[in-house]
Amino acid sequence: MRGILPCGGRRSPARRRSGYSARLPVSLSRLLPPPVLAFAGSDPSGGAGLQADLLTLAALGCHPLSVVTAITVQDTAGVAEVQAVDASWVARQARALLADVRARAFKVGMVGSPENAAVIAAVVTEHPALPLVLDPVLASGRGDPLASAEVVTALLERLVPHATVLTPNSVEARRLAAREGEAALDLALDVCAARLVARGARFVLVTGTHEPTREVVNVLYGARGVVRSDRWPRLPGSYHGSGCTLASAIAAALAKGHAVPDAVREAQEYTWRTLEQAYRPGAGQSIPDRLFAVRDGRRAETGD
Repeated sequence: MRGILPCGGRRSPARRRSGYSARLPVSLSRLLPPPVLAFAGSDPSGGAGLQADLLTLAALGCHPLSVVTAITVQDTAGVAEVQAVDASWVARQARALLADVRARAFKVGMVGSPENAAVIAAVVTEHPALPLVLDPVLASGRGDPLASAEVVTALLERLVPHATVLTPNSVEARRLAAREGEAALDLALDVCAARLVARGARFVLVTGTHEPTREVVNVLYGARGVVRSDRWPRLPGSYHGSGCTLASAIAAALAKGHAVPDAVREAQEYTWRTLEQAYRPGAGQSIPDRLFAVRDGRRAETGD
């Protein structure tokens, strides 16, 4: 609604320049839900992408900020079309928010284009103290490609060096780490993680949902190798937006000040619960229930 401001007043130049939360005392700003800025593509099904990020961040007590990097035509079964947002719009969305709100963390999902990766990198470089969780979305849950070779290169060169936590699944880790002439499927995951850390990521969480193991094994790597390894019962079915949920949950925990290993563990616990209580609103994949805690509370109150 353009031109409409509270009480009919004009926004003051001081507030426009510095931002309301930026002018709050630090002690008071810490009492507010920590703002987290998510860059991602829009998923109209509400299962993945920006919508998954916003639901997860809100459910975990954060204030979600959002920058749209791409518009998609998709449903719970898969992605039909992707239209990247112009890079200048991505940059302007982000800088307008960051001039007004003191963000506590970044989460980056699908970037949409190499140009978008570059401008997102430029924006996060302006805020080096903020943790960045990078979910390298290369394909949909059905396998629809969402990142060209040029986008993969841009991710590696522009964003991975800024990542506090990089969260590829095993397929993505092998694709990101494979060198020219190598067969990605032959790469060991610890080798992939080491290569991605060498590119600048502080930590790499490789998730094992695509591996042929009885349990899902997620391993967090750092500069010295394995930091922690967590095993989870493998749930039946397939899920739309589980990776987005996990990455956003990590960003939420980091925004609250948790150390990376603890943030990763807490985020996995939350994500597993969302998958355990997932539901299927359409004909495709199940959707993680990011609001399971609210529904559990209501069931407890009503006795259902």
